Formats: sequence, structure tokens, C-alpha cells
Amino acid sequence: MKTLQRLSDMKAGQTATIQAIHVDTGFQYRLNGLGLRIGKTCEVIRHAPFNGPFQLRVGSTELMLRKQDAHMIEVLM
Repeated sequence: MKTLQRLSDMKAGQTATIQAIHVDTGFQYRLNGLGLRIGKTCEVIRHAPFNGPFQLRVGSTELMLRKQDAHMIEVLM
């Protein structure tokens, strides 16, 4: 059974589908430009130590996302 949770709760190697992005419009446009859109599948490659950023793969794009920003994205696992 699939569950809805925050991107910040995912572990390295897990894959999920983006369901909602709760950020302001300007930041949402920036995320869309990087490939983070509702319906897209993303994979957590690694989580940096000491509460550091997440390294994600969306399609063929890899990006780093701060933990507080990852917490604003809901995914379906």
C-alpha cells in the first residue's frame, strides 16, 4: 500500500512520486525548471550528514535540496 509522506522523511535509495509542493510561487517555478513537478518520480541518492541537504535525481537531473525545502514536498511511496 502506498503512503503519503514528506520528501524529507525519505531515505537514500528510496523512490517516490511527487504529489504536492507547498512553497511560494517563485520558488515553485524554480523547482519546476529543475524538473521537480507534481507527478514526477524522484529518487533520494544521499542525505548529507549533520542535517545537510538531500541529493535527488529527477529524470536525468541531479540536484541538492535543503531539508526545510524537502519538508514542503509531499510524495507518494
